[in-house]
Amino acid sequence: MDKEIIIVTGSSGRIGTQVVKRLGQENSIVGFELLKAIYASEKEELVPVDMGSDESVAQAFVHIKNFYGKKIKSVIHLAAYYSFSQKHSPKYDQITVQGTKRLLKELKNFEVEQFVFTSTMLVHAPTKPGVKITEDSPIKPTWDYPLSKVKTEKVIHDMRGNIPTVILRIAGVYDNDCHSIPISHQIQRIYEKKLESRLFAGDVCHGASFVHMDDVVNAIALAVQKRKELPPETVLLIGEEKTMSYDEIQRSVSCLLYNKEFTTCSVPKWFAKIGAYLQGLVSFKHKPFIRPWMIDFADDHYELDCSRAKKLLGWKPTHSLETTLPIMIGDLLKDPVKWYKKNQLNEK
Repeated sequence: MDKEIIIVTGSSGRIGTQVVKRLGQENSIVGFELLKAIYASEKEELVPVDMGSDESVAQAFVHIKNFYGKKIKSVIHLAAYYSFSQKHSPKYDQITVQGTKRLLKELKNFEVEQFVFTSTMLVHAPTKPGVKITEDSPIKPTWDYPLSKVKTEKVIHDMRGNIPTVILRIAGVYDNDCHSIPISHQIQRIYEKKLESRLFAGDVCHGASFVHMDDVVNAIALAVQKRKELPPETVLLIGEEKTMSYDEIQRSVSCLLYNKEFTTCSVPKWFAKIGAYLQGLVSFKHKPFIRPWMIDFADDHYELDCSRAKKLLGWKPTHSLETTLPIMIGDLLKDPVKWYKKNQLNEK
């Protein structure tokens, strides 16, 4: 007899771990992961899968069919390539785009109630303060990561067949420990009182939307729960509607650390690129986070209208970056070494 399951790709990743923890309370979970993890929860079976390999993905579904049958409640597709270290990489196509094609090709042989894909708000063209992005706003990715998500969204549209799909365009994810590369590096620069913490390439009044991990997991859980009520192709923005500007984060963090506001000077992009290039030359031990190619979209502004998620899922964020920053900074001050390690930062 078929046993209905939920498949989570990238199940041992940062979001995947929390999704499995949440959905595993009431569902049987099969996690697809590149390497078989040492530990899996009692409700989860881990299957080693290389999303870049036709044979590996096909073999994983042979296993699914033999052990669980042909009924799948939901596929939550989190596995993707992502790197701040380089603007271009063939892995964006090999893993994110082609990996999704491999999944959908195999899923045609199963009875699938839902396919959920985690995309990014960065597929949209940047906006300006006061002008919110909706799901119908222009699509204009500015580098390979969001471009790979745009291509993958098209793959899903073209190959889904009769499978209902949900695409979640998610803001930058953080949690109480931070675990956000842009936020943690901004905090580090201020904490270490680096010169570059006072400089910003562009408009300091611009910023990006973020969303707490708990709220992301809740959105995914609601999408699964309401899968039979949603349109066949659903696209939703998931993020906090208040966007803190770079300057607001700067002032908040500096106040929490030093009880005084650090102001930020806006510098021309050409000047920032030269600075980033020279830093890369002189940093022998650790490469700097900010690379010259990042400068062009350093001040891209993302401000979201998530009313569709509220209407269709009954979802709204229960956390905010503004109220979580004091928790992050409190933990940093309590144990800087531990905080740096959690966020994979190089010690000064």
